[in-house]
Amino acid sequence: MARKKTFRPTERELAILRVLWERGPSTVRQVNEALSSKGRVGYTTTLKLMQIMTEKVLLERDESDRTHIYKARAAAEKTQRQLVSDLMDKAFGGSARKLVMQAISTKKLSSEELREIKKMLDEMGGP
Repeated sequence: MARKKTFRPTERELAILRVLWERGPSTVRQVNEALSSKGRVGYTTTLKLMQIMTEKVLLERDESDRTHIYKARAAAEKTQRQLVSDLMDKAFGGSARKLVMQAISTKKLSSEELREIKKMLDEMGGP
């Protein structure tokens, strides 16, 4: 049985996904307005990217109304896990330790972030 091809979003596609994860189901115009608030993005460019993302099964399109509504097919957490897993395999030889060490050494963590990380590690460590 052939495995279904999984597409990884590009940087521009991730920007669209972030808008949809934050706003929920949206029209192309709504997504374009959100993207334009962070820099100039043409409507037709956003439309074309969202059409491609639908073909790549990254988005779902509801065509029941004249104005099509798009939504992300996968939750943010699932997509992030896939991307981190790919990065861990490609850049860190599958080593979670190396990935985490590099991630936390990249920028200064706040006290709150450190507490959250310690709590997560404690919970993962068992009793």
